[in-house]
Amino acid sequence: MTPMSSLIVHPEVRAALDAGQAVVALESTIISHGMPFPQNVEMAIEVERIVGELGAVPATIAVLGGACRVGLTADELHQLATADGIVKATTRDLPWLLATGASGATTVAATMRIAARAGVRVFATGGIGGVHRGASTTFDVSADLTELSTTQVAVVSAGIKSILDIRLTLERLETLGVPVVVDGSDDFPSFYSRTSGLPAPRRLDGPEAIARLLHATWTELDLQVGVSIATPIPRDAEIPAGEVAEVIDEALAELDRRGITGQEVTPFLLSRVVERTGGRSLTANLALVRNNAAVAARIAVEYAEQAR
Repeated sequence: MTPMSSLIVHPEVRAALDAGQAVVALESTIISHGMPFPQNVEMAIEVERIVGELGAVPATIAVLGGACRVGLTADELHQLATADGIVKATTRDLPWLLATGASGATTVAATMRIAARAGVRVFATGGIGGVHRGASTTFDVSADLTELSTTQVAVVSAGIKSILDIRLTLERLETLGVPVVVDGSDDFPSFYSRTSGLPAPRRLDGPEAIARLLHATWTELDLQVGVSIATPIPRDAEIPAGEVAEVIDEALAELDRRGITGQEVTPFLLSRVVERTGGRSLTANLALVRNNAAVAARIAVEYAEQAR
């Protein structure tokens, strides 16, 4: 296998990149492992539509048949949403997938790595991973943070997933030298909620200011890091932080009782939150993913404009 054969960029995405136009990367784990069918494929199609309507080209990323794909067809999206055996793939899994010809849905970390390889600078996701609660004994820290410390991609999210230790994750991002900004708020959001009770490390308002930050990070300073851009969930979709915290505490207690560890932790906790909020968390998740995609598209368009 030659190096080029392991990266397949959709013709529309390639044309946009070659022309210096806006492209937004989208992850695929949320399709294969984050939501049930048919909401997952409906969400994937809708998010791509939102990005396109705002002037950017969507590039959903996955590994299919041992090749990194940047931009997927409708049939490939459906495959990710319905097929059995799709691996949940972080960065460390990519070599195995390519070597074996297997298929995987990419997490934030893996999506960042493939996006950067293709030349895509802006990426929209739901929430980023981080330091798990109890990490002082489990050492469970998401590879998302490592990738953010080495890969020049801006990640637009609704903040750090609320099942994690947000305070320690922000501390770790500071140590790694990753710029963290909140779009339009002095409070750092917590995924389902507009605030985590922690202040925004830095605040910027709107895509023009954020695009300037990206150019300062990579062009002027040549920092070999990603940028974390947090945007609060829309107000009408928010679940109050106190309510979410109670549900998460119950789910964490069950997690400990059942001895669940590793890559199974996050899917288990999120599924329990869906159950115990009567599906409200799934509705909130859909709303924040749509919002993040729109914010990322506007930033990508402005970033491309400022590069001209």
